[in-house]
Amino acid sequence: MKKNKTFLKRVSALSGAAAILLSVCLTGCAQQPAPEPSAEAAQPPLLTNETSVVSDAVPEYVFTYAENQTEDYPTTQGAYRFAQLVNERTQGRIQIRVYANAELGDEQSTIEQLRFGGIDFVRCSLSTMSPYSGMANVLMLPYLYRDADHMWAVLEGEIGQKVADSFVDAGIVPLCWYDAGVRNFYFKSPVSSIEDMKGLVIRVQPNEMMEDMVRLLGADAIPVNYEDVYSAIQQGSADGAENNWSSYDAMQHDKVAPYYLLDEHMRVPELQMVSAVTWNLLSEEDRKIIQECSSASAEYERMLWTAREEEARARVLSQGCTELTLSGEEKKKFHDAMEPLYLKYCENYMDIVEQIREMGAE
Repeated sequence: MKKNKTFLKRVSALSGAAAILLSVCLTGCAQQPAPEPSAEAAQPPLLTNETSVVSDAVPEYVFTYAENQTEDYPTTQGAYRFAQLVNERTQGRIQIRVYANAELGDEQSTIEQLRFGGIDFVRCSLSTMSPYSGMANVLMLPYLYRDADHMWAVLEGEIGQKVADSFVDAGIVPLCWYDAGVRNFYFKSPVSSIEDMKGLVIRVQPNEMMEDMVRLLGADAIPVNYEDVYSAIQQGSADGAENNWSSYDAMQHDKVAPYYLLDEHMRVPELQMVSAVTWNLLSEEDRKIIQECSSASAEYERMLWTAREEEARARVLSQGCTELTLSGEEKKKFHDAMEPLYLKYCENYMDIVEQIREMGAE
């Protein structure tokens, strides 16, 4: 691919002069190899935009990366690791600046900006991606996966690639899948069967599929913003909610809903992506580097996510949370109740659903 000099000096969100100044200011990191993450380390060093610059070369590109989570969150740390590896592999020719804490907008707005080249890289939940591909709903269906290994076999196989490719026509080039754990229900009082769900009011995200899932289990769904869940349960407008261990712990929901049911109803993966506009600027060599660094960052993010979940679970259990499980018979009842939902959201993709189910039965 013949390089256009105008494109080579393209800088997203920073002027060329500022990019040069930035690389000069960070020469203290010059020529330092990116540290390899240690699976044994309980808390790996916190990565930042500064640690992402490992070369004192003046960059040809300075790209933007939008992330709506906090600096220390696994997906944000995965983004910094990605930027670090790309900078090292390209010897400083490509620099990626991560904007955390939704600085560039919420997930929906950053995807729209990415589609038209206003932002170069974005990480977001697959649930936000459904408007751009009906096939995306398949990977989010409740009670679809047997366990985490089953989900990753799907995501990293032909089905995951097929879903990822379905976004290309929307100007989105998927790079890799990130982990977001498994979502479970939690309540003010013990629940161990589908009969116990009847009549309860459960907080859900403002999402139609989530609301339908709760109703099919016999409960009433109430959409509530994430930051208002604690007060909704405390004040009695909700009997429980659902989320992963990390969020349950971070928001101290165990204080008002101390019964955590391991029903594992939903695993919604995250997607790291690049704008097609940006992708088309790059040589085949740079594309390969970015793809490989993205895959390596996904492994890093998954390691961080696992550690964070284990820490959160241990903390809330030590503080009095009760972990509940479903019998095999009861779990099947939860699963079977979802058939109408599957047909409503994925009627045209039931062949893929069956393939996923078959993989889980192996």
